[in-house]
Amino acid sequence: MSKHTVPVQALGLLGWLALAFATAALGAVASIEARSFYAQLVRPEWSPPGSIFAPVWSVLYALMGLSAWLVWRENGARRRALALALFVVQLAANALWSWLFFAWHKGAWAFVDVLFLLALIAAMIGAFWSVRCLAALLMLPYLGWVGFASLLTWAVWQGNPGLL
Repeated sequence: MSKHTVPVQALGLLGWLALAFATAALGAVASIEARSFYAQLVRPEWSPPGSIFAPVWSVLYALMGLSAWLVWRENGARRRALALALFVVQLAANALWSWLFFAWHKGAWAFVDVLFLLALIAAMIGAFWSVRCLAALLMLPYLGWVGFASLLTWAVWQGNPGLL
């Protein structure tokens, strides 16, 4: 249970949300040309339209920030530091994917990164579970989306050998 005051709780929530959305912004910088680049790629039939990504990611980043805040609030929890360290590392891997795929057009490296990200998210969920079950459950949509993104990254990379 948290021993933080209400103002500290509010600042903590804002801080974790800011960190999550700063990651989104860093990825967005790499994705400035994403719309035109994505449009020229050969994509599988099951690929979502480009317009779906921003709303989905916005919800996922909000859930990430909320989830990390729930873990942060658990003072004295045994695996809290590990859980939050995994959270920060997976954010870095998350932002890196956009640079690898959209800015640098490195399909193989983007695929390796997304698999690493998937493993980090799974480890983070396990660590979150040991601190606060709700925090772990809030990360399941993210795990599912990145699992889907892994398949999509593979398919797009394989379908575009001249571009990626």
